[in-house]
Amino acid sequence: MHRRERTLVWSLGLTGVLVAVVLVSATMGPVAIGYATVAQAMLNAIAVPTLAAGGVTLVHPFSFPVPGPHQTIVTGLRLPRILLGAVVGFALATAGTVMQGFFRNPMADPSIIGVSTGAAVGAVASIVFPVSFPLSLQAAAVLGALLAGFGVYLIATDGGRTPVATLLLAGVAVQTFLGAVISFMLLQAGDTLQRAVYWLMGRLETTSYSEVAVTLAVTLPTFLVLLVYARDLNVLLLGEEDAHTLGIDVERTKRVLLAASSVATAAAVAVAGVIGFVGLIVPHVMRLLVGPDHRILLPTSALAGAAFLVATDTAARMGPAEMPVGIVTAALGAPFFLYLLRKREVTAL
Repeated sequence: MHRRERTLVWSLGLTGVLVAVVLVSATMGPVAIGYATVAQAMLNAIAVPTLAAGGVTLVHPFSFPVPGPHQTIVTGLRLPRILLGAVVGFALATAGTVMQGFFRNPMADPSIIGVSTGAAVGAVASIVFPVSFPLSLQAAAVLGALLAGFGVYLIATDGGRTPVATLLLAGVAVQTFLGAVISFMLLQAGDTLQRAVYWLMGRLETTSYSEVAVTLAVTLPTFLVLLVYARDLNVLLLGEEDAHTLGIDVERTKRVLLAASSVATAAAVAVAGVIGFVGLIVPHVMRLLVGPDHRILLPTSALAGAAFLVATDTAARMGPAEMPVGIVTAALGAPFFLYLLRKREVTAL
């Protein structure tokens, strides 16, 4: 089977899995709702823009007889959270795939160059010191993520070149320092400590369609940029000297990959907090299934990440007490990853 055919088959299959997970997730909650009712409620929510005499209006092509409370529960409460989980999982898995290929290390994830920790610093600062940092939590998180990511890049760059090993070590050092900054701020948190710690655990509880739209508006373009550079990322796996010989502008490619993956991670962390393991385990599992070609691996990992986070968030809200999804991803992801380590030897990419 040719690459394009394999990509199409895997993408369609994972899209079907994602749709099924979304549908199942929307039926679950304190009020159980049947699959047919959920599907009809979702179709009722579809709005198509049309031109009219007074301008653009939204027309709902479907009007299934769904009870009002069920329509509100599905489209007003559950669907925004589910969609945000899908977008965040999509972004984290995309960034994780690129980081693992970039560093040629299956243990790499989106936090490896300090982006997630930088976002955490910005978010915690906005919570603990709202007067000194008069930014919204999301804006502060994005700012902190981008400053950390590009700060690590500048530290590791010398003479126009950015060695991967230096970048990795700089990321570890900056993460350690920023972790100390977070610990200091938590000591000063006072009454805001619970909110700050809760955000650090990763959560999708308070969600609106506007958050989904903004996150998607950032995530989708960065994904498309990374997809364009998927072939170049494949060549980088051969080594920088070989990639240069084959006509790849190595330094420019590295800048684009780092910038796009950092922005995707920042967008996800800003709305959902620090959620671990999605960007680590999903790309690794998909690499075992579809192989190392990033032209196939990137879209399939993104779709699998979306389905994975929706499923884990569903588990997080269905327990006796609702938990932050970051706890569930770690609790489910760590044992599964250890199982993979036992079954298969993990080597450099």
